[in-house]
Amino acid sequence: MRRIRVGVAALRTTPLGWDANERAITAALDEARRRGVRVLCLPELSLTGYGCDDMFLAPFVAREAWARLEALAPKTKGMVVSVGLPVAHRSAVFNASALLADGAIVGLAAKQHLPGDGVHYEPRWFRPWPTGEATEIERDGRRFPFGDLSFAVGDLTFGFEICEDAWVAERPGARLAKAGVDVILTPRASHFAFGTHDVRLRLVREGGRAFGCVYLYANLLGNEAGRVIYDGDGMIAEGDRLRAETERFRYAPFALADAIVDIDAVRLLRASRTSFTPAPAPAHVARAAFRVPDDAPDAGGSVSPRSLGKEEAFARCVALGLFDYLVKSRGRGYVVSLSGGADSAACAYLVRLMVELGLAELGGAAFRDALGHIELPETDDPARLTAALLTTAYQATRNSSATTRDAARAVAGDVGSSHHELEVDAMVQAYTEAAEAALGRELSWEQDDLALQNVQARSRAPSIWLLANVRGQILLATSNRSEAAVGYTTMDGATAGGLSPIAGIDKAFLRRWLRWLETEGTPGIAPRPALAAVTAQQPTAELRPASADPDDAQTDEKDLMPYPVLDAIERLAIRDKKGPREVHASLGAFFPEADAVARLAWTRRFFQLWVRNQWKRERYAPSFHLDDENLDPKTWCRFPILSDAYAHELRALAAEVEEAR
Repeated sequence: MRRIRVGVAALRTTPLGWDANERAITAALDEARRRGVRVLCLPELSLTGYGCDDMFLAPFVAREAWARLEALAPKTKGMVVSVGLPVAHRSAVFNASALLADGAIVGLAAKQHLPGDGVHYEPRWFRPWPTGEATEIERDGRRFPFGDLSFAVGDLTFGFEICEDAWVAERPGARLAKAGVDVILTPRASHFAFGTHDVRLRLVREGGRAFGCVYLYANLLGNEAGRVIYDGDGMIAEGDRLRAETERFRYAPFALADAIVDIDAVRLLRASRTSFTPAPAPAHVARAAFRVPDDAPDAGGSVSPRSLGKEEAFARCVALGLFDYLVKSRGRGYVVSLSGGADSAACAYLVRLMVELGLAELGGAAFRDALGHIELPETDDPARLTAALLTTAYQATRNSSATTRDAARAVAGDVGSSHHELEVDAMVQAYTEAAEAALGRELSWEQDDLALQNVQARSRAPSIWLLANVRGQILLATSNRSEAAVGYTTMDGATAGGLSPIAGIDKAFLRRWLRWLETEGTPGIAPRPALAAVTAQQPTAELRPASADPDDAQTDEKDLMPYPVLDAIERLAIRDKKGPREVHASLGAFFPEADAVARLAWTRRFFQLWVRNQWKRERYAPSFHLDDENLDPKTWCRFPILSDAYAHELRALAAEVEEAR
């Protein structure tokens, strides 16, 4: 029986981070060798980093990547290793993966299908390689096979499905299976989104089963380039049996999974199927004489993957994203303007989780070493480290309440931030009086409601920016996706900041997540009862004078509509691309208690606010991509700043509703 130990490594890469990427690859190689791994799959574009964007077109990038590949090759002595890099050939750049065997470059497979949707924009930089074609490239007088290749290394055969290649209908794996390939390597840069782990798991198992092979899936890890976070998902399948998977959301430079697989077993699986019809030997085969050594039998069976609930996945993903952002930006921590409400509390607790989860995995010394550009206390106490890494401030005006002030204090005390209370009402009045002098009249709530609300929110920005600048820390904007959809946020108020960690998540989920964190948590994430001071409140901007009648108090949902309604309309209109008439009809199924007139009011208000506030979404600080409901116009959801505002569609809908009454 032919048994070999195989592995997949998730790598924390940095665009153009040549030395850091090489260190991560080398560390993964060293650990793989220590475990006895003979075949190791590394992620897509792991030498350069995936997020180099237009710099992939810079000639020096491909040159440096090749130099790093040649330097890496000797480190693979006694192993077979795949590593990704851009390759320049005939005035074009290709996304390729090199196969190294026993210290030498055997050849390079080129990606055949390029994603150009969502956060991916590969056709801008790379060209798809034509199916069935191969050539040679020359480097320093030596020639290497390049293109649509399979690889014969001793008595084993290998093939590639590079990320998108595995998602298309006519995927290369089907041709590789007919050619009798034993191991399919799948280097990937597959970003985190809610639910993607289960989708990948099905793809890996189905690939191993359908193709009768060992299927190795390797992904990136961490916040690579700013907006996109990779969970480090790596999997090994033998046929349809999941044999191993990496630990996700790790803070270390890499995550490695390995298993002993039976090559004869997958060959038998393929041969025993009456539906299997072998094809002629592939036309383009790169060969190496190296024979991968056998390994002793392994009694291990299939593993049971651990699926994370949405709340835990959100916590671990964003906390990891904040950690990497801090490491790579070389900021000295974060600053949050604590309002006493849900959004700013979520940002503060996510920073605290960054500290707790990083310490739990790395330990105090390695955690501090990773943030070596910051002067941190020599301690493993998460509260003391959070105090050094997080500054918070409650900024009061005359419209602020004791409820929100106390809630902000409770949050700051629980997370352990360096907390301040600032009185900004004098600044608000100074701006107001200056405007009154210029206009020649007094401003009033009856006539100038929105302007008087906004000046309060904007008056908080200079002070919190000043604290951030003095401490060299990154100001976190605290606006969420629901607010972005309808522009219910003051530009240069809650949107002030250099990073917007919750702009990709809706308000209804954030409130649910805070209640989960308050009362439940999960292993490694303890409940936070202090959050009751926040979750007990109705969301409010607290920018109008308080009313003597509690029923007249300002709340977000009175200003807009119920958040569940808002989020339902956003998904229908933006994610699902439905027009006003379709949205109105769908709301009847989701909210049967609402009559047609109420649904018309909600629908009209959403579309009008959506169109009116595209300019705000264009100005948001970079946000984290978390799912296919993202509104970031720079990476996901394009919409014109100027349009006809659905005028025709809304008039027709209003007429239909009126006629039906």
